[in-house]
Amino acid sequence: MSEDGPEVFSAEDGIELPVPKYVPDAEDAGGKRSGFVALAGRPNAGKSTLTNALVGAKIAITSDKPQTTRRAIRGVLTRPDAQLVLVDLPGVQRPKDHLTGRMQRRVDAELREADVQLLVLNGQEGVGPGDRYIAAQLREQRTPTVIAVNKVDRLSRAETVQILVAAAELGIGEDVFPISARTGAGVPALLDHLVGMLPVGPFYFPADEHSDQPQHVLLAELVREQILRRTFQEVPHAVEVAIEEVERPADDLTLVVANAWVESPSQKGILIGAGGRMIRAIGTAARKELERELGTRVHLDLQVKVRRNWRSDDALLDRLEID
Repeated sequence: MSEDGPEVFSAEDGIELPVPKYVPDAEDAGGKRSGFVALAGRPNAGKSTLTNALVGAKIAITSDKPQTTRRAIRGVLTRPDAQLVLVDLPGVQRPKDHLTGRMQRRVDAELREADVQLLVLNGQEGVGPGDRYIAAQLREQRTPTVIAVNKVDRLSRAETVQILVAAAELGIGEDVFPISARTGAGVPALLDHLVGMLPVGPFYFPADEHSDQPQHVLLAELVREQILRRTFQEVPHAVEVAIEEVERPADDLTLVVANAWVESPSQKGILIGAGGRMIRAIGTAARKELERELGTRVHLDLQVKVRRNWRSDDALLDRLEID
């Protein structure tokens, strides 16, 4: 992968990359273009990183842990000729509890309503049974589909060719793009292609809006992101964060009160850490992210609470707005 952009492939490599379908002047097509693009893929394929790269703002948290995304997050990219609404979906999976059942139902609903489906593959892991399972689900929707092979910046040319060929063999669309959401390589071409596939129609969101997430949900996710980056094994999957209070006692200061829910006392002990070192490290890192988002100094009051089996507690899942 070149530092300046995506590799150029040819028929000699055994693949033929798509030509972007972007229409330079959407007015010639009868009006501006707008629509919803649903991102599907296995956990840890890089959907959230790609959503942030396309939108040009951080609207979805990222980590190296599977199942980071728990809600359908809409990122809005507006330019003079088009508005692209990207729906970053939880990783497609077979439900194991009420939480993952809700996540999968949201994935199914968003895919049914999308104008375009974007399957994101993890180029480092190749095409596996999970990808073929998702491809079969996407095929049933009969919605135009594009494939993005992500993380090609970490592959050799030969490895990239191999995964692109395997992606094309999934048989859910002729359009396969090699990209790196992390570096941005190949992303502009993918974006133009997606815009060209949108129907003509009015914009859904104000031009200056980047997401439809409520502020308290975004703030909670920014706190959870720091927990995910510092915990391992079962703990990341057993943690959820809820914002209890946001106050502005002064123009340059915001008070944020948050609870981190876990499922057992042992998990609570891990989050607090010896002498409270872990929770202080999480709080310090999360406060910096909250300050960047809110544009003020932040005092973060973060408490860890135990609620056994919260992932199967419908009342708490409703409160957390995971539907």
